[in-house]
Amino acid sequence: MTSLWTYANPKKFVETTDKVLPFVSVLAIVCLVTGLVWGFFFTPDDYRQGSTVKIIYIHVPSALMAINAWLMMLVASLIWIVRRHHVSALAARAAAPVGLVMTLIALATGAIWGQPMWGTYWAWDPRLTSFLILTLFYFGYIALWSAIENDDTAADLTSILCLVGSVFALLSRYAVNFWNQGLHQGASLSLDKEENVADVFYHPLLVSIAGFVLLFLALVLLRTRTEIRARRVRVLSTRQRME
Repeated sequence: MTSLWTYANPKKFVETTDKVLPFVSVLAIVCLVTGLVWGFFFTPDDYRQGSTVKIIYIHVPSALMAINAWLMMLVASLIWIVRRHHVSALAARAAAPVGLVMTLIALATGAIWGQPMWGTYWAWDPRLTSFLILTLFYFGYIALWSAIENDDTAADLTSILCLVGSVFALLSRYAVNFWNQGLHQGASLSLDKEENVADVFYHPLLVSIAGFVLLFLALVLLRTRTEIRARRVRVLSTRQRME
């Protein structure tokens, strides 16, 4: 654990990501292209949903990352609260816009998928409603960072907001299990073979999910590096004004 905390040093973090980021970026592109091409062009239509089922290769990975991005922000925020490591706070800040984009993609693709299946683009389903609230928390989190000039104060307040928003992140994931009512189907990936998608859709979906995970990781690393440099500029500018 001692060696792990060395990466909380901004200089060490930047040096390490210099080596890791190109590899992660290339692997993300390979997985995304492979998963999406495989899923959209080399899988059959579903016997019930037809070709619309293929939106699963975008909707499921983006929804999964929208929720897990917030949980990653939660972990980073807790590290900030306990250990006061600036890199963790900046990593949470860097992940928020990426998570928001994933959330909007999931909402849009869910609406497109839902219209032919449910006869409507939107329903006040428990999972959809909690997911919409999570989206609002993303907007609020980003706005709060922008509204507060002092980075440490902003990190403290956004960490608290992240703790509250985590409730809706978990509800978005497990709402179908909590409430039996609602239009939204159960999990597409499950240990229960009866609930899991068929193997012909399952394997390309896994590759697509891997691509989205790696894309998220690459973007967060890149944005965290940018946030570290931006913080250095702000600190230097403050020192110059004080002198």
